[in-house]
Amino acid sequence: MSILPFTSSTPFTMGVELELQLVNRRNYNLATDALDLLAAIEPRDLQKQIKLEMTQGMIELNSGIHTRVNGLMEELTEMRSALVRGAQRLNIDIAGGGAHPFQSWCEQRITPSERFHYLHGKYGYLAKTFTVFGQHIHIGLPNGDDALYLTHAFSRYVPHFIALSAASPFYQGVDTAFHSSRSNVVRAFPLAGTAPTLTKWSDFETYYDELCKLGIIASMKDFYWDIRPKPEYGTVEIRVCDTPLTIENAALLGCYAQLLARWLLSERPFEIDDQFYLLYQYNRFEASRYGLNGHIAQQASEKNVTPVRQSIFASLLETLHNLQRFVQNDAEILALNRLRYVAHERLSDAEWMRRTYRQRCCLNDVMRLSSALWMKSESSFKFH
Repeated sequence: MSILPFTSSTPFTMGVELELQLVNRRNYNLATDALDLLAAIEPRDLQKQIKLEMTQGMIELNSGIHTRVNGLMEELTEMRSALVRGAQRLNIDIAGGGAHPFQSWCEQRITPSERFHYLHGKYGYLAKTFTVFGQHIHIGLPNGDDALYLTHAFSRYVPHFIALSAASPFYQGVDTAFHSSRSNVVRAFPLAGTAPTLTKWSDFETYYDELCKLGIIASMKDFYWDIRPKPEYGTVEIRVCDTPLTIENAALLGCYAQLLARWLLSERPFEIDDQFYLLYQYNRFEASRYGLNGHIAQQASEKNVTPVRQSIFASLLETLHNLQRFVQNDAEILALNRLRYVAHERLSDAEWMRRTYRQRCCLNDVMRLSSALWMKSESSFKFH
């Protein structure tokens, strides 16, 4: 019997999780209303797709499984409407973004839950500092070996995902100089980082079993890796993204992951070995610090006799051009064109937040306007 069976799922289907901020309408600090908001969601069936998180100023929205980006966008729009109706009943607002600009971690309340209280007891103050907000993207796969390959191959594109989603320039009331300060908070956990360079699911099961016997982990949830396999869902989960300020950007990130997965698994351009992650931390830092203006480095290989260092902006455009071969419908063509436009124009939620602060000189206003952006925005860009 398998130690950790991998549930086969339809290849390249996608789903997303969005961790969202609940803010009061007095000063737009975090509101501790997650329990009441969940109870207020109508229709009731949607409550199954909305989850409580570590602290009570946040809530998680979970999409269904999708083959097309326009279907994902339609569902996110419907779920947003339900959340907004519930929030209005409680006189609170909801916002995207990777970190609240001025909340104080010590004031946050742990959500009543056996697991959350256990984590608070284990990790101490780190549990409350984990009041940061990310988008997780799941890509469906048929087996564990493919999941491990994609887990590693996706890591080469972590700078793209961080730069495209970066929306946490402010933290604890100050400008951090980072595009994504959230990235640094996540790294504090002992089981953060990257998966071991295993490529066979049977080897990963042995590794998992050893850590369970040592009492280091109890389930896959205990791995806070940037990218991890989720065998119970039959997916690989990308966990490096800030929650964007709009659901449109969330859908675009999901489509980008889907297109990347088609290419990476059909052509398998990388050899996974012990040297694979040598430059990973540097590249990740550049994306978190500078967004699309950062630079990433690539080691020399058989195909590339000299090392390469290029801007994240140029690397993203090159990858988007390559992915044109893998689009399957008009919605994906539109999404790819939109991503190309975002890259060309260096559009960034982090820069929007900084620009708004320069105009308003008030972080409360930044949160008020960003919540309005998430709750009410009607984009001129359509997926169909």
